Amino acid sequence: MALNADNVRVGLNGNIYMAPKGTTAPTDLDTAWAAGWLDLGYMSEDGVSLEFSTDVQDITAWQSLSPVRRVLTSVDMTMGFTAIELKTSTVKLYFPGATMTDVSGTVHKLDIPAAPGPQEYAFGLEWIDGAIKNRLVIPRGEVTERGAITIGRSDAVGLEMTVSAYASSAPEIAIWLSNDEAWSAA
Repeated sequence: MALNADNVRVGLNGNIYMAPKGTTAPTDLDTAWAAGWLDLGYMSEDGVSLEFSTDVQDITAWQSLSPVRRVLTSVDMTMGFTAIELKTSTVKLYFPGATMTDVSGTVHKLDIPAAPGPQEYAFGLEWIDGAIKNRLVIPRGEVTERGAITIGRSDAVGLEMTVSAYASSAPEIAIWLSNDEAWSAA
């Protein structure tokens, strides 16, 4: 296979969206994200990390020193990011079950529950590299890890979060769309 530098991609710009679980996501690259999808705003310069892993169980036999079979036992997919635009949607995503109220015209209050319940959403990630556009949709996910909030003089306050993708009624855990010609199935 020949090397082709034209197939090397970067995420020059992009957005992360969230919506109530069950919200229909765009099924192409041109349709705008519907009104139910909230843009989470600015992310740290580190961008977004996607991880996909599988676990297998070895089945061994008395007559063999090596496994005679491997069975897939789990699939895990996560999306990590640090939101640096502090607004109602990002703060409530970081603190599950929190409620935001306006105390007065200029004072707003976030009530953070002591025992939050599960908070599942649909998530969308869109990024571009020149004319190449990608969209990843996680129909069902939840923030399962949170980093420390650091408040300091030299960096933006960031809300570090990791979203775990869950299987939905469809066989997919996520859907990735791209107009990258190098992806052609033909």
